[in-house]
Amino acid sequence: MTTSIPVEVIFGANRIPVDLNNVFINYKKPLHLIGRAEEAGFPHTVCAWIKGIFGVLVEDAGLDTIVAVTQGDCSNTHALMDVLSAQGKKIVPFEFPYDRDYSTLSFHIEAFINRFNTGWEQAMKAKKRLDAIRRKLVTLDELTWRENKVSGLENHLFLVSSSDFNSNPEKFEKELDEFLERAKKRTACQSQVRLGYVGVPPIFSGLYEYLETLGAQVVFNEIQRQFSMPYLVDDLVEQYLLYTYPYNIYARLQDIQEAIEARKIDGIIHYTQSFCFRQIQDIVLREKLKIPVLTLEGENPGIIDDRTKTRIETFVDMLR
Repeated sequence: MTTSIPVEVIFGANRIPVDLNNVFINYKKPLHLIGRAEEAGFPHTVCAWIKGIFGVLVEDAGLDTIVAVTQGDCSNTHALMDVLSAQGKKIVPFEFPYDRDYSTLSFHIEAFINRFNTGWEQAMKAKKRLDAIRRKLVTLDELTWRENKVSGLENHLFLVSSSDFNSNPEKFEKELDEFLERAKKRTACQSQVRLGYVGVPPIFSGLYEYLETLGAQVVFNEIQRQFSMPYLVDDLVEQYLLYTYPYNIYARLQDIQEAIEARKIDGIIHYTQSFCFRQIQDIVLREKLKIPVLTLEGENPGIIDDRTKTRIETFVDMLR
């Protein structure tokens, strides 16, 4: 998977989903994967996530069927598909309709189901199983912003992994259950500044930990939470209409504004990825959101640099 998709179809077809983004960022040497892509001819001015995905597929020949989201994610995915097809990979396209139309999305999900020789019944059975885990992720999120017992990093790690449930829902649920049991017994942390993190998950590391040293706590991870499908509706199509990431910025804005009010957020960190079209959306976010916004840009994996730390410290001091 190049991004989050109707994963119920994959599980319903008795296949194993693998979110290539998570494999890339957790790889022992992610810069090596980017290097493999650039050696193959990918230019420097292409998003590191795209190059990292390519590097993962070069390193792991066993990943031979790729579900590529052709509408609702990165526009560079089209060119990535061309390169992978030339290397013999099987490409299965999926798209989220730009106009967020129910019947169009239903058509695309049905085509996706047919691609994997399964059916709606199997997909819905998988949805019921996954929703049981998603309810627990809602609890984890509430422990983050209501009770202040789960850190922003812990929240991020569990929610971002719910795109594919680490390819093993049973193991994922067991680890989640054990974590929730421990977290509920914690003493609530007393952070001075409450932050929302919006935008794609960060490519650099150390952000959440550094914020905590400044007395700030991330109580809202926007896109990561969306990966967990938190609305828990019965209709599979409606579930992926409510999922805000693939659609225009205004669907996301509503979700962010509701979180700001409910979670009493003081400021927003907007992460943008170098060479990504979503950087332009920062204009709209800054115009529409009524609380302070700090925009951070990341390019390659690694620890956040000193300049970024200084900007974060200044922002937190201002909010405090």
